[in-house]
Amino acid sequence: MQTLLPIAEEIGAILKARRQTIGIWESSSGGLISAALLAQPGASAYFRGGGVIYAPAAFRGLMGLSKADLGDMRSSSEPYARFAAATIRERLKADWGLCETGAAGPGGNSYGDAAGHTCVALDGDDVKLSRTLETGLDDRGQNMRLFAAEALHLLREAIS
Repeated sequence: MQTLLPIAEEIGAILKARRQTIGIWESSSGGLISAALLAQPGASAYFRGGGVIYAPAAFRGLMGLSKADLGDMRSSSEPYARFAAATIRERLKADWGLCETGAAGPGGNSYGDAAGHTCVALDGDDVKLSRTLETGLDDRGQNMRLFAAEALHLLREAIS
């Protein structure tokens, strides 16, 4: 977590200066993205909310979505990450929506992705970005930190 705080501090300062807000949908990072952003003084000025949407029950219960909302998308993919980023942004009426979805390990996921695979996406008015990270690691904790860092780096790059 400590390694995430400097970039979260920079992001928080930018969002506050611009009076912009963000919503977070994360999965395999387990709340680290939200925790890093919320650790900053004054986070209430920019952090609208977020969730660890980890299992189908959260997808249905917290987000009110069904498999039909996904079409042919699958979790741990860039299309899903873009969908999730746009959805959380819309639901929270935020300027930005940020998503992380992957397989932290030590094993892969049911879609055939190896441990260390994640997709991150950012949704804003004129910004629709996504990318995939493959760490090659099976260390769950390390992957969670790397996944959160990847999402925060994507956000910082877009708003800088």
